[in-house]
Amino acid sequence: MCSRSSTYIISPTPSIFPFPSLGGVNERREISRLFVSCQDESRLNRGGAAISIWRAEQGTGGDPAFESNQGLWNSGYYSQLFGIGGVMVTVAILWLSTGYFGGIGAPFAPYFWPYLGQLPKKKERKRPVRVYMDGCFDLMHYGHANALRQAKLLGDQLVVGVVSDEEIVANKGPPVLSMEERLTLVSGLKWVDEVIPNAPYEITEEFMNTLFNKYNIDYIIHGDDPCLLPDGTDAYALAKKVGRYKQIKRTEGVSSTDIVGRILLTFKQKEAGSMETTTDANQNTGATCDKVKSQLSNFLPTSRRIMQFSNGQAPSPGARVVYIDGAFDLFHAGHVEILRSARQLGDFLLVGVHDDQAIRDRRGYRPIMHLHERTLSVLACRYVDEVIIGAPWEVSRDMITTFNISLVVHGTVTEGSSVVGIDSYAVPKSMGIFQTITSTKPITTVSVATRIIDNHEAYKCVE
Repeated sequence: MCSRSSTYIISPTPSIFPFPSLGGVNERREISRLFVSCQDESRLNRGGAAISIWRAEQGTGGDPAFESNQGLWNSGYYSQLFGIGGVMVTVAILWLSTGYFGGIGAPFAPYFWPYLGQLPKKKERKRPVRVYMDGCFDLMHYGHANALRQAKLLGDQLVVGVVSDEEIVANKGPPVLSMEERLTLVSGLKWVDEVIPNAPYEITEEFMNTLFNKYNIDYIIHGDDPCLLPDGTDAYALAKKVGRYKQIKRTEGVSSTDIVGRILLTFKQKEAGSMETTTDANQNTGATCDKVKSQLSNFLPTSRRIMQFSNGQAPSPGARVVYIDGAFDLFHAGHVEILRSARQLGDFLLVGVHDDQAIRDRRGYRPIMHLHERTLSVLACRYVDEVIIGAPWEVSRDMITTFNISLVVHGTVTEGSSVVGIDSYAVPKSMGIFQTITSTKPITTVSVATRIIDNHEAYKCVE
């Protein structure tokens, strides 16, 4: 029973619930300033908005039982008891609301269930959006890289299918690069998360279901250029029909056909001993086919495109900067592997790409790909952090100091130079920071070009 001399401190809000907040003296003082006198226990029950809480005797001559309980409150006993965890809180709620095991049977407890539902909940982890794009990726160039970059922007994870050799032969003609080489190139791109080898050229219903169910693909991506089967039908018709198709813009100014034409023209002028530019050679000797002639040298570099390919990060203080240079013409699997090996030797990989004139002076012919085209191909590689565009042929002490280079490396497979008696790495060697690393793939730009020249009839107008 509640006597006339008894006073109850009541909280008008549920924010103090559950009980651990009732433990110390300071907490009790902050519970509320609202004092409600009552004549009996039934008036407390009618207090509806309250949650319970503390009984304080006024004046002297308090109840000995209460004084004993007050000592327990002041000692922090109840605070610790109710702070053990969620189990005690649950028991206390049942005790208040039902009166089970001698509880007070407070009918107001159910009013607080909605507030308990507002407690912070663990957010469900959202499944990443997975997108799929396929291709032959033969004679890999910056146009391929830019297509995959755009595809990655449409999702969180990019899965790339590399079409099998048999499918390429049936639909386009023999590939220049092997499946292994094409897989290395695609896997080496910074935007690619997963690769599916030997993908079909056509998105059949069976393969589409495999993409959706096995690989959890949400959307199938392709460029805005038509992709037709030999019978003239759309290779992506099924994906479009089910609403799981998205389109990106094709990169103008480059194609595998264009590169084949450049290779044939470059080596024609080399055999003739000509120092003409590729464009001049095209005009004088004739293009391999009209399409090659119309697409030759159409690349227009922009700062925005370079920024899209760049990591945009500087080396951190104290980082071990590794430097490697080269032409990186007709970017191939050998380039990817040597860049991977170089990156493993430090924290930051800086790559120097020589300009067109420097390559022409030392090799006797211009590179197949222009400086900025080669720069984009290198920047697209996941192992590269930064590129020096038009890097000097010789590594100087000033260059080493400016870029804080810790190690200069060079591979065992090289295109060679017609200039003798000049060691491009004399300075880093004298400083003890030069290292030769083994090239794991004996592939060169010339060896790739030779494959096309030896079978030029099959490649000269391949799509």
